[in-house]
Amino acid sequence: MKQKTIAQKFEIEGIGLHTGKTARLTCLPAPANKGIVFKRTDLEDQPEIPAIVNFVDSTFRSTCLKKGEAQVHTTEHLMSAFYGLGIDNVIIEIDGPEVPILDGSSQIIATKITASGVTELEEDREYIEFDEILTFTDPESGADYVYMPVADHDRSEITAIIDYHNSKIGRQVATYRENISYEDEIASARTFVFVNELEALAKKGVIKGGSLDNAIVFGHKDFPKEKVAALASQFNVEADVLVDNGILNGLTLRYPNEPARHKLLDLLGDLYLLKNPIKGKIIATKPGHTGNVAFAKFIKGQYTKKKKLKGKPRYVAGQVPIKTIEEIKTYIPHRYPFLLVDSILELSENHVVGLKNVTGNEQFFEGHFPGNPVFPGVLQMEALAQAGGILALSTVDDPSNYNTYFLKLDKVRFKKLVVPGDTMILKLELITPIRRGIFHMQGTVYVGDAIVSEGELTAQISKRS
Repeated sequence: MKQKTIAQKFEIEGIGLHTGKTARLTCLPAPANKGIVFKRTDLEDQPEIPAIVNFVDSTFRSTCLKKGEAQVHTTEHLMSAFYGLGIDNVIIEIDGPEVPILDGSSQIIATKITASGVTELEEDREYIEFDEILTFTDPESGADYVYMPVADHDRSEITAIIDYHNSKIGRQVATYRENISYEDEIASARTFVFVNELEALAKKGVIKGGSLDNAIVFGHKDFPKEKVAALASQFNVEADVLVDNGILNGLTLRYPNEPARHKLLDLLGDLYLLKNPIKGKIIATKPGHTGNVAFAKFIKGQYTKKKKLKGKPRYVAGQVPIKTIEEIKTYIPHRYPFLLVDSILELSENHVVGLKNVTGNEQFFEGHFPGNPVFPGVLQMEALAQAGGILALSTVDDPSNYNTYFLKLDKVRFKKLVVPGDTMILKLELITPIRRGIFHMQGTVYVGDAIVSEGELTAQISKRS
């Protein structure tokens, strides 16, 4: 699928829920790979804030982005609409500190996006996906999240589960799938709050722009009715503010599970701070901005590690090698205590994967270092060189009549200690085609799911005289 942007600009103006300040935002088409970027046009130099999880500053009752001194509050509804309607790249010029709350949902935004049209760009869209189940619990909020992979032909799915057992809401579930119309089923779900929370929120200096035009206010069985009446003036409603449906001023819900749908709306917006949509199934229990953002950071960390380890060979303990240590000896002249490859797991015309089991019996551990055995980095490169020598010598018919000499090491990095008990996976790939017996290879040493060292190795084979 290709990346998309809006076909033409659109504008929105309104009051911010928490700051109470009016702002106008203008959404403009953006090129591929730009992402979604906020631009504070009311500030000097018009600073930009990329809508990515790295720049989340606060998650108290909304998601606030900050870069330097520039902030944008309550980004989640706008981001959710872009997620739901498949928009990857937009520049958002805003002349105030907060995205307008409008009616408390993303319906107006979604309608504007649809009316503006969508432009498909040439670059492909990148999806975040994994081939294993991931679980995460946010220690601060207690929210639980589960990611499950899906087959290529299956649709992605995101589910929000909430449970407010002391209110009319109770337990609710809402699910978004790729074949569901975001604009029809999710966008119009409004933000909500409980009447017993209003006083504390007002004291914290938020909800300055709150009203019954932009939020659903639910009653709470433990909150006295006389206090409800006392708070009614903040929302300019009648004294008889609670009716049989348990909602301030008797507001009618748009869906029976509107609160769950709004939590799902928020979840989509917060997860879009990953910049790329997620392919898979997600179940979020008790989601909120704090948990959503923590989960997004967790997913980003896992995905970064996955991309970094994209080329990591698969190895299962007990895997039968394609070349044993005795067969390795027919390729290279190294012997104990300097033979540093125990087996070969993969071998092709352009790559080799070897294995080295690190034990406490290695002679060099006596001096490197006493009481703190560390496998020397230079010997990690030597192990790579020996595996690379097998790759090089596999290209000739009589490897025992050839020697391999290494000419150069370049861009070598040591990233993690290797100690007794580790299993080193040694991978080398040709960087350039073989010319005149010269091999230019990228070498990587893995232990578990970590890259412990890497570098470029250049070697030449020559026939023995």
